[in-house]
Amino acid sequence: MTGKWKAPALVWFRQDLRLADNPALTAAIERGYPVIPVYIWAPEEEGDWPPGAASKWWLSRSLANFSAALEKRGSRLIVRRGPTAESLSRLIAETGAAAVFWNRRYEPAAVARDSSLSSRLRERGVLAESFNGSLLFEPWTIRNQSGQPFRVFTAFWRACLVMPVGSCVGAPQRLLPPERWPDSLELAHLRLDPVPDWAAGFREIWQPGESGARRQLRRFLEEALTSYPANRDRLWLAGTSRLSPHLHFGEIGPRQVWRAAIERMNGHAEACHSYLRQIAWREFAYYLLYHHPESPHNPLRKEFYAFPWQKDSERFNAWKRGRTGYPLVDAGMRELWHTGWMPNRMRMVVASFLVKHLLIDWRQGAAWFWDTLVDADLANNTLGWQWTAGCGADAAPYFRIFNPSVQASKFDPHGEYVHRWVPELDRPPDMKGGPAYPRPIVEHALARRRALAAFASTRKDPRF
Repeated sequence: MTGKWKAPALVWFRQDLRLADNPALTAAIERGYPVIPVYIWAPEEEGDWPPGAASKWWLSRSLANFSAALEKRGSRLIVRRGPTAESLSRLIAETGAAAVFWNRRYEPAAVARDSSLSSRLRERGVLAESFNGSLLFEPWTIRNQSGQPFRVFTAFWRACLVMPVGSCVGAPQRLLPPERWPDSLELAHLRLDPVPDWAAGFREIWQPGESGARRQLRRFLEEALTSYPANRDRLWLAGTSRLSPHLHFGEIGPRQVWRAAIERMNGHAEACHSYLRQIAWREFAYYLLYHHPESPHNPLRKEFYAFPWQKDSERFNAWKRGRTGYPLVDAGMRELWHTGWMPNRMRMVVASFLVKHLLIDWRQGAAWFWDTLVDADLANNTLGWQWTAGCGADAAPYFRIFNPSVQASKFDPHGEYVHRWVPELDRPPDMKGGPAYPRPIVEHALARRRALAAFASTRKDPRF
């Protein structure tokens, strides 16, 4: 305490770049602390999963949006370079901060780092507290009747439905500033933007930041929620919420989305229930990651340790470039490259093609998604790939092998989605203007037989 000034609190922001419904920020405000908002760039502390190229593009804009929102409230964002423990220690020494507040993360590397950091801060007499700002429910609060974690989503979902969802707190109008501000790096020094600039397609459709998240939620509620069950898989429509990158970066919280949907329940119960189930699926992803921290690297079904994955860089590259000769698969992969996103239906189709038609390890696909998705999220990425590969909790059976042509007839019957992303299909073979569309790199019936034989071989392995 110096004169009239109370020692400030550092509020350490990570994947919670918002002012509304932010428990760590709310705690600092309610306890009367002058607030110093802090962001520390330390990708080397993310274990095997530092932010990919698409994520860094989004993060750059999200931080700029968040910084501007703080300035409107008489505050500012202090940006530092890691290591995190040393950066926070220096900030405490520079500002005399008496407390550090943050919202919890659940990735294995973050859990280990945060636990160590909390102990170090308390040892030096600094108040250190963390909060739940990312999930509806903490992963350790939901157990089955035997006291064990759920492995089946439906049972997990039923348990969620009887648990209360906390209320939301609005954004503060002003933040009490400290007596003096510490120095900060310019955001440009983090070098998050791509060089050369390949993100024109991203800018066409995304508005990173809390304000963009609110607009996207409003659009979905007003234009798409009531038809969500029917339209979510219609690839030519904007039938999904597209909130996943905003949720990953914490520009909007799941409680805000949940309560906004609940308010629309009257008269639209089926649609709301269908969408809320998807929010619960996100919860399930974090739940599994927390209880199975090895899952980003290892299959949860042990027999898949013996699966005969193939190393085939030529076909893997064809898949990445959208040049497999299967129009629906290629459309999805090109949408991903151009926009940093694709609908969940397409994620299942392209992932199934990689792991079943090509027998390429799901972890290679997960790594590609990690680098190219704007909503790259370790929990959701891991659950999605293990589900499709048949090796995770409550996973699709491995013998469920999508036929890309059948998927196209069901979910893009008039070819609108495919022809948007694979325009050379509209050109006669002898017309100039770009490379000809490739022949299929694998024949479906043959690939299906090979995949089933590979799966059968794991079941005969005496080790499992």
